Amino acid sequence: MARNYIKEERKMMIYPKGYQSSLTQRQTQKAIKTVKDTFQNTLAKTLELDRITAPLIVTKASGINDDLNGVERKVHFTMKNVPGEAEVVQSLAKWKRQALYRYGYKAGQGIYTDMNAIRRDDDTDNLHSMFVDQWDWCKVINKEDRNLDFLKETVKKIVGAIYESNEKVKQQYPVLSFEMSDEVFFITTQELEDMYPDLTAKERENAIAKEHKTVFLMQIGGKLRSGEKHDGRAPDYDDWALNGDIIVWNEFLGCAFEISSMGIRADAESLHRQLETEGCLERENFEFHKNILNGTYPLTIGGGIGQSRLCMLLLQKAHIGEVQCSIWSDEMREECRQNNIILL
Repeated sequence: MARNYIKEERKMMIYPKGYQSSLTQRQTQKAIKTVKDTFQNTLAKTLELDRITAPLIVTKASGINDDLNGVERKVHFTMKNVPGEAEVVQSLAKWKRQALYRYGYKAGQGIYTDMNAIRRDDDTDNLHSMFVDQWDWCKVINKEDRNLDFLKETVKKIVGAIYESNEKVKQQYPVLSFEMSDEVFFITTQELEDMYPDLTAKERENAIAKEHKTVFLMQIGGKLRSGEKHDGRAPDYDDWALNGDIIVWNEFLGCAFEISSMGIRADAESLHRQLETEGCLERENFEFHKNILNGTYPLTIGGGIGQSRLCMLLLQKAHIGEVQCSIWSDEMREECRQNNIILL
């Protein structure tokens, strides 16, 4: 399908020419449930995860909120009966590890939860919303599991769950035609930069995803030999040598499409090293960080899998606002309407 590109503030909006959703809004709502039910049940069975409840707000003093790339402003407020400030979560990357410890999970056991967050500084476009909904998951592992082979096997299981969900939703709605490859191509950010030295990070992702369809891009967070980072990562949850993004090629939009950010979580050594690299060793004074450094918290692997992202991909939607309710500028709503994209 041909694409028209219209500049939307700082982001490049994509409006597929002649776009018409394959599903009505009512069908879409039913299909969203099919995708979510199928995927989370398959994921829980495949990775041996229990579903648990999770917070929307945490205290600022806990240091438990996700800092994402370390520059995003959190939504925060004071409370009537509790001193200090509360923050709306940006993700549950740290909280999950604390929960595994508190609930007594052992190696090979894990959890997942429905995570809702607000990321006020995200630039909104086809793929990005200020409202974030994802399956946050985390699993206890042994020391010997902290390696690339274990990481890759876990990635393959998640991709398999996505593949099964796609087949299920296509059976229910034959008008849908997304073809998901369950063969994963693994590559590091340095290997990708070496392959495409003249492209930007996003252009490199587009190139590799277009060629290999389903990609796990590894080792995100540290500087490459060029002196640049491929992308930012907070220094206190993933081990930058053992993490990555699951990316698929979205032929419909003509771009790389990130489904999940995940990785083996930092141990004491990698946590200290990454905090030092980023110049934020003061975080070691937080309870969360102390409990990693002293070995109280278990070694884990975990990540987030976008719920609206997955629904958008499998239901072949042009905009994430077609599968979730959020806030959009009047200009974006009008441009979408003119291009037959009806935002919820």
